[in-house]
Amino acid sequence: MNETPKDLSVPVGVVLRRRPGVTRWAKWSWSAVAVLPNAGPGGFRVLRQDGDITDFHAATVPMELHHTETEGYRTSLMMKPPSVFVVLDKGPNAGNEHGLAVHAVTASAALGLDWQDSDEMIVEPVAMPDVLVELVRDFCEAHFKDTPFIKRKRDRKDIDLVEDGIGDSRIRQVADVYRSPASLKGRRDG
Repeated sequence: MNETPKDLSVPVGVVLRRRPGVTRWAKWSWSAVAVLPNAGPGGFRVLRQDGDITDFHAATVPMELHHTETEGYRTSLMMKPPSVFVVLDKGPNAGNEHGLAVHAVTASAALGLDWQDSDEMIVEPVAMPDVLVELVRDFCEAHFKDTPFIKRKRDRKDIDLVEDGIGDSRIRQVADVYRSPASLKGRRDG
């Protein structure tokens, strides 16, 4: 009997496109344009050059599939077109002359959304190749468990509750704990 493993890792190459920037502050504009399943090492290898536009095989990173993330994978499969999310690290953290590094690739729309919260990361959806669509779909079919939504019920508050000993018991209260600050005004002057 052939069972699907609970966790799966697929090496995915990321193709980045560099084109001239449209402002004087950015020399280059970068975007993720494709992913290559089961790709070899990248290292910003030039794949195609057309004038000022260059496509690089920037890096190959593992795309992890976990059995607990199937809801996010199903959302990605329902997108038009089905997408993976490329997470790019920008700035001095990139560690190369291009100022950009591939941080991760995920098939989960939920994880892609989580990465967008960081100001230091760029997250771009890229069309999922048919091979990955089949792989992710098969993984979801093997591990998806539909859990019904259960609304949490609030605790019933007893509004007739008598509160004895309001406040901190270590602090001596000689008067009403609900006294107004105006009643204290006369005591400070004297």
